[in-house]
Amino acid sequence: MRQSNMLIPTLREVPKEAEIASHQLLLKAGYIRKLASGVYNFLPLGKKVMRKLESIIREEMDRAGAQEIQMPSLQPAELWQTSGRWNTMGLELMRLNDRHERQFALGATHEEVVTSLIRDEINSYKKLPLTLYQIQAKYRDEKRPRFGLLRGREFLMKDAYSFHEDFDSLDVTYDRLFDAYKRIFERCGLNFRAVIADSGAMGGKDTHEFMVLSDVGEDTIAYSDTSDYAANVEMAPVVTQYKTPQGEKKSLEKVETPNAKTMQEVADYLGHTLQEGMKAIMFKVDERLVLVVTRGDHEVNDIKVKNLLNADIVELATENETINAVGAGFGSLGPINVPEEVDVIADNAVQSLINATCGANENGYHYKNVTPERDFAVNQYADIRFIEEGDPSPDGQGTIQFAKGIEVGHVFKLGSLYADKLGASFLNKEGRAQSYVMGCYGIGVTRTLAAVVEQYHDENGMFWPDSLVPYDVHIINLNAKKEEQVEVSEKVYDQLQAKGYEALYDDRQERAGVKFNDSDLIGITHRITIGKRAHEGYVEYKHRQTGEQQDVHIDELVGFLQSINS
Repeated sequence: MRQSNMLIPTLREVPKEAEIASHQLLLKAGYIRKLASGVYNFLPLGKKVMRKLESIIREEMDRAGAQEIQMPSLQPAELWQTSGRWNTMGLELMRLNDRHERQFALGATHEEVVTSLIRDEINSYKKLPLTLYQIQAKYRDEKRPRFGLLRGREFLMKDAYSFHEDFDSLDVTYDRLFDAYKRIFERCGLNFRAVIADSGAMGGKDTHEFMVLSDVGEDTIAYSDTSDYAANVEMAPVVTQYKTPQGEKKSLEKVETPNAKTMQEVADYLGHTLQEGMKAIMFKVDERLVLVVTRGDHEVNDIKVKNLLNADIVELATENETINAVGAGFGSLGPINVPEEVDVIADNAVQSLINATCGANENGYHYKNVTPERDFAVNQYADIRFIEEGDPSPDGQGTIQFAKGIEVGHVFKLGSLYADKLGASFLNKEGRAQSYVMGCYGIGVTRTLAAVVEQYHDENGMFWPDSLVPYDVHIINLNAKKEEQVEVSEKVYDQLQAKGYEALYDDRQERAGVKFNDSDLIGITHRITIGKRAHEGYVEYKHRQTGEQQDVHIDELVGFLQSINS
């Protein structure tokens, strides 16, 4: 492709809204352009990389036995209402009405659609297992789209769904697609980890996320410093064994704590450590109030609370709701004398405390010398805090460290959740109706592209792994006014194309510095420059990543490139 004919609108300045490298560089190099907040055009270079990424995904999904289909983006509200997700997906679900006031959703995901499809088309165990996938745009009304392709309102996703007669069959497909995902991300050249995860609004259990390691990642990975254990910090269990301090259990005492509301302010005022305090937070769990208590230095993990209580929605109660329930605001909450209608759950660490402090459920007051069970009752003790760096690894090997990650893939064992709700069943070997057992497998295609850039760039621009680079070779004619350079450039261009190389030929009437800067920014691995030695039949080769340079005669150029790629 001749660059003079191609839409590659490179920029010299970083756009103000671009905060991270992938967003900055994809805009600067002319791969994407913003249409609206969280919505992007893919220009020719971006589309070429995307097609190569899609090709890798298709090859590995087909190899794993999946079949490609395409489902509608416009989905009837009835499906979502039947599954219960019309409400639980909240404001992220984009909704609209047609001219007949019939409600629809723009597809954020396709569990409901694919389940209804199989419900209507497959009725016998003899046609199972079955795995279907698609690569399609998805829509989510993100409250704050940011980081370019990492968090958008319209994005490309590969979603797959498998149907089985039992969990043994699901386990086989799950493992097969888990391995396919590993091959996909390895072929993309990514440094990633597969981590234990939460299923969120998807439902189901036994899920893994595929996380690309990156400092700009919005997720935190908890991993062992001596083993392969890795989990999303939301899901990592705490296995710390707590010891109850020795000493006398002192009498309960209520004290005034003026202007002390945070745990640190209370600890400073009363002269104790954070570990000697109790933190109480009021949650609304499926419309009922639950007081959650942790040690003062720990943070409540609302995902663990949700899973513990098997809840659909867990959110912080408002201050007014809290005051109406216990008579005090956020800064003075505690588990003593809580009304019967409010359940109290506490983290395991709380059970080992004696002579601790907590809010007195009276504004401006706290209790000292608090001992659980003696001074207040707990409905349930459980692991409901976030794991911390330095905690023992849940697998018993080493201690926990943290790393940031970008989620690019997620695999779920859904079980019969959607099949039951949507009435999707088949006749089993005994001739009885039985609900399908399902799996779900997603890859954020545009997120993966952005994650690649986060790991493959330097101060001059991007450089792509060979599997995704938009062109094999970038040919640069330094002076389009010199006939001998034009002649050699055309010869090299024709020669490489004849040998099957995809070549981008910079034939523009631009200064050499502009061409070199654009070449570094675009990030094509192999650069061939035709300059002052053109009359001798020599060109200059440069490798984008390593900076390696050498002169090569045009008669030896194809063999030279083949030797590099072998």
